[in-house]
Amino acid sequence: MEVIKEFGKRFVFFDGSMGTMLQKSGLKPGELPDLLNIKAPEKVEAVHRDYIKAGADIITTNTFGCNPHSLNGTGFSAKEVIKAGIDIARRAGAKVIAQDIGPLGQLMQPMGPLSFDEAYDCFKQQVLFGAESGADLFIIETLSDIYEAKAAILAVKENSSLPVICTMSFQADGRTFVGADPMAAVLSLSGLGINAFGVNCSLGPAELLPIVKQITEYSPLPVIVQANAGLPKISGGETVYDISPEEYTADIVKMADMGVCIFGGCCGTTPDYIAEMKAALSGRKPVPISPNRITALTSGTKNVILDGHVTVIGERINPTGKKRLKQAIKECDMDYITGEAISQRDRGADVLDVNISLPDIDEPEMMAKTVLALQAIVDLPLQIDSSDPAAIEAGVRICRGKPLINSVNGKHESMEKIFPIAKKYGAAVLGLALDENGIPHTAEERYKIAEKILNTAKKYGIPEQDVLIDCLTLTASAQQQDVMATIDAIKLVKQRLNLKTVLGVSNVSFGLPQREQLNSVFLAAAFGAGLDAPIINPLSDVVMNTVRTFKVINNQDKNAVEYVGAFSGETADAEKKVSSSSSDKTLYDIIVDGDRASAADAARKALKSSTPIEIINSSFIPALDIVGKKFEKGEIFLPQLLMSAQTVKNAFDVLKAASSSSEQQNKGTIVIATVYGDIHDIGKNIVKMMLANYGYDVIDLGKDVPPQTVVDTVLEKNVKLVGLSALMTTTVKSMADTITALRQAGADCKVMVGGAVLNEEYAKLVGADFYAKDALESVKIADKFFGN
Repeated sequence: MEVIKEFGKRFVFFDGSMGTMLQKSGLKPGELPDLLNIKAPEKVEAVHRDYIKAGADIITTNTFGCNPHSLNGTGFSAKEVIKAGIDIARRAGAKVIAQDIGPLGQLMQPMGPLSFDEAYDCFKQQVLFGAESGADLFIIETLSDIYEAKAAILAVKENSSLPVICTMSFQADGRTFVGADPMAAVLSLSGLGINAFGVNCSLGPAELLPIVKQITEYSPLPVIVQANAGLPKISGGETVYDISPEEYTADIVKMADMGVCIFGGCCGTTPDYIAEMKAALSGRKPVPISPNRITALTSGTKNVILDGHVTVIGERINPTGKKRLKQAIKECDMDYITGEAISQRDRGADVLDVNISLPDIDEPEMMAKTVLALQAIVDLPLQIDSSDPAAIEAGVRICRGKPLINSVNGKHESMEKIFPIAKKYGAAVLGLALDENGIPHTAEERYKIAEKILNTAKKYGIPEQDVLIDCLTLTASAQQQDVMATIDAIKLVKQRLNLKTVLGVSNVSFGLPQREQLNSVFLAAAFGAGLDAPIINPLSDVVMNTVRTFKVINNQDKNAVEYVGAFSGETADAEKKVSSSSSDKTLYDIIVDGDRASAADAARKALKSSTPIEIINSSFIPALDIVGKKFEKGEIFLPQLLMSAQTVKNAFDVLKAASSSSEQQNKGTIVIATVYGDIHDIGKNIVKMMLANYGYDVIDLGKDVPPQTVVDTVLEKNVKLVGLSALMTTTVKSMADTITALRQAGADCKVMVGGAVLNEEYAKLVGADFYAKDALESVKIADKFFGN
């Protein structure tokens, strides 16, 4: 498509907000904008015409919420609404039509009920309907979960040949709602075959500047920005925004100077904003971006950069020589496997190797299950390790973030099978220095295989920085004369190819006594040769002490903070307590770790010596408090917060069954609802979970709740605290209407509000008593209000 070829050569302009314009033409509060494609197509067409007149090159269809979840119960199908939306844009005179695909409105597993495959199927339907109806490209926008974005992108790539653009929505703290920063988003999504990446909605352009700067620093793709027109306010009963087209454009010009080449508008923008931007950038050419070509992996919330950093890859999730792990894999005992992951994380692993290869199991299925279980409980990037390409693809596909594939080798058959997987999913790949003739004896021969692997990877379109090399460790007991060839090969790969190197260190000591001693000395020699990422056992103090020591020597551990901490008595004692078995951990530890699978057994064990109230006070509350503090400090993010909350729920169910009604603690009753017209209840559901796990009785009225329903429930139950949620600017008026209805009915209650479009000032404007910026804040408000 011609316009795609223009990305980076000239500035390309999308349109602005559809919702804002439809509100001006009479869209009722709570009315789903997409349905106007059927009910009032002339209004939608008029908006498109206005944006075309303003100079928009690409028109976005009015189909943001056209998925089976959002349209359920409306009487209309996604197919007919999407087709109508594309037809309207065509009639309006759009030369290029982008089918708009928004989030599905549910949390993805493990945080919520929506599986990756279910999300994929929902997006697939939209893609097929759009391609069939004549869309020119797809724009996936306003997503906050890179996992959901991955499902959407794959649905486009696997079910159409059309271009696709993806934009994420970021908060003021520089992360998405579920904790991904711009680097994680770029690392995770830019390799999936999209044509441009960027940010939309979120904030005003001034607040987006630091986020956009990070994206342009790392994105290898054209960058798109579609910002809000500042912050929303209510004036004369209508939602208005506080930044003029001129003010908006001043910051857009700054973004153009950073290298952004595609612009449009989101909430609050109108044709005037598009015209102003286009005029300001008229006659200018985009600034070429030169992104940092770093070698990095990500879990989606935790980024691991190998450049200049020793990276520890934990080796313990590998059944070779591990009888208990073999049993766990055969029995699908995820409790044990995740316990191994937690113990490695706690002892310093940066990345986890995942190898579940055993005969007589369905390895692809087990790999997918294991990856899902691991990323539900630890935030480390994963190394997907298998000799079966099908198992590798199963793991990489379901993986949140950017993983490392272990492995490919110099055999033609291996490269032919593995490189297409790495390319399709944007994964990094580890190349083993062996070929059809086995492992060479000399360093020079191993280097030549590494060079062949790199050159072949480039032919598949895999970036050089995503190719890592393992020069292979031979056992000193059997091939002592070849051990140093590994060290020499690392030097050659670093000097001639400048690639990152990985090494399975423990192989060197196989069959010999005092293995850790030999491993640590060999590791030190490998570090001296330029090794970047050893695959080791993080539970080995001897080996990890070598890592810590080298981090001081290579200036990675600034001021030797980690080194000093590791060798203090306090830390040493703490490390002795680390175990891969959940049975050795307290209920407090299990809650902090978010180990849902172990919670029930731990609660039953605790009941043998304590009452339910004692357990709540000694384990639940302190653990949730420390998790909350970590969340506030940015040490953990929403996925980890929710895992701990769900762990408490699993444990609490056991306590509840063992308690008499008099023992059960109710700290207060709270009514919560997503306001009328708003079908998004992700935030409300998170608040519900957090409040319930802190001991509150929560009456959940659901989503799209009429004001009178809230009033009736509050009066009937004599509820003193109400929580209201809204995601869309078009439904904030419903929030104000609900609060007004409560006041007019004489309800003796206070109201707290929250949602993506709200802030402290906006909360006051709608008449709320409290503003909850996140789920944890709602707990604090409730605790203070009820005097807990």
